Amino acid sequence: MRIIVCGAGEVGTHATEVLSAIGNALTLIDAAPARLRALSDEFDVRTLVGDCSFAHVLVEAGAEEADLLVAATSNDQVNLLTASIAKSLGTRKTIARVHQTEYFRQLGFDYQGRLGVDRLICPEYSTAIAIAQTLRNPAAIAIENFAGGSIEMEQFPVDEGRPTIGKTLAEIPMPAGSRLAVITREREAFVPDGGTRIESGDTVVLVGDAKVFNQARKLFHEGKGRRSVVLSGGPEMAVWLCETLRDRSFALRLFEPNRARAEELAAELPWVTVLAADPTDRSVFLEENIATADVFVALRNDDEDNIVACVLAKSRGVEQTIAVVQRSTYLDLLYDIGVDRAFSPRKVAARQIQAVMDDRHLRLLASFADGRIAVYRALVGPDSELVGRRLRTVRLTPDWSVIVIRRDGISWVPGADDELRPGDYAVMIGHERRDDALRELLDVRDDA
Repeated sequence: MRIIVCGAGEVGTHATEVLSAIGNALTLIDAAPARLRALSDEFDVRTLVGDCSFAHVLVEAGAEEADLLVAATSNDQVNLLTASIAKSLGTRKTIARVHQTEYFRQLGFDYQGRLGVDRLICPEYSTAIAIAQTLRNPAAIAIENFAGGSIEMEQFPVDEGRPTIGKTLAEIPMPAGSRLAVITREREAFVPDGGTRIESGDTVVLVGDAKVFNQARKLFHEGKGRRSVVLSGGPEMAVWLCETLRDRSFALRLFEPNRARAEELAAELPWVTVLAADPTDRSVFLEENIATADVFVALRNDDEDNIVACVLAKSRGVEQTIAVVQRSTYLDLLYDIGVDRAFSPRKVAARQIQAVMDDRHLRLLASFADGRIAVYRALVGPDSELVGRRLRTVRLTPDWSVIVIRRDGISWVPGADDELRPGDYAVMIGHERRDDALRELLDVRDDA
């Protein structure tokens, strides 16, 4: 593929490394010649000095015939303008990296659609969602991060004594936007229907919209109760993480040494205990009894600060530590020094870019239950037998179940009265190695 990467910062550099390693023809644009010289010595890429938001620079880079452009400078407005211009010049797909919530969440305005950009990515936001999913769902299935965290999926055992045991799914008051997708019973995994009864010893896979997921889970599994989480640092990622964890399952304390920033956070996050202090300070650690926390998350903008903070917290008794680091070279070292989990926003960005590059209309997202159950994403064709029919009128089980529909950029867990339309992306769960049958069922056409 012919790819243009704009910006030789952390995300642009890592994207260049990943994309050039798999045989793509890359052109890297940056305004700083020194950065480009260093990268051209390291990677097999063409470099171009200039302002990527100028049309003549993009034309010189080959935007008129490029397969993909990634705008990953440090300026949101430059990235949006660059991606929009490249699209109008003829680039097949464009990605703009943004930092500000206003752009990424498209609050009140469809920036992506109006500017003609194929995908907006915010690695910091996606990293916060990934950390939150790790905390909320310790046994979560490793599948695609659906719709920026708006949908959750988890596998867990049904607790003994739950009132749902012995009832059919049709008799259980599942909240709208949730679905029991798979049951594993005596080592046999299957897709249930409304007549399936929950039995003691079952392990289930639950999928649901994030806002109702906890309510649905409590019908089958109570969880560990309220957990104590300490956050070190108050960048925007911390705000997103606190918002995602806002429910009764977590007691959140956020430590931000800068008093002005701490006051801003306290006003913005009234459900969080915000302290203007450094949790790595021994006196603060002891006075605030941080050792009793279940999880310590280091979110500052400095990799070394986050690593040191996690090592200190672990050595002083915190059960689990999580560090955010930009440099992926640190990731393999952290587990040896006591950091339990590490997340790299630039690696998250690289995965998102690769997902946009994947043009396949039928894609296996994950498999579990020893490979017997699979999760697929499929583009629904116009001649699918499911198009225009309410799901309640379609007999898909025990082979398949529609667990997510994505339409016009919005994803949700469908109810019985929802229906599929041509051009929808359907996330299906069912038996592994049945992709030919699924392709026929959904009229999945040959990939473009």
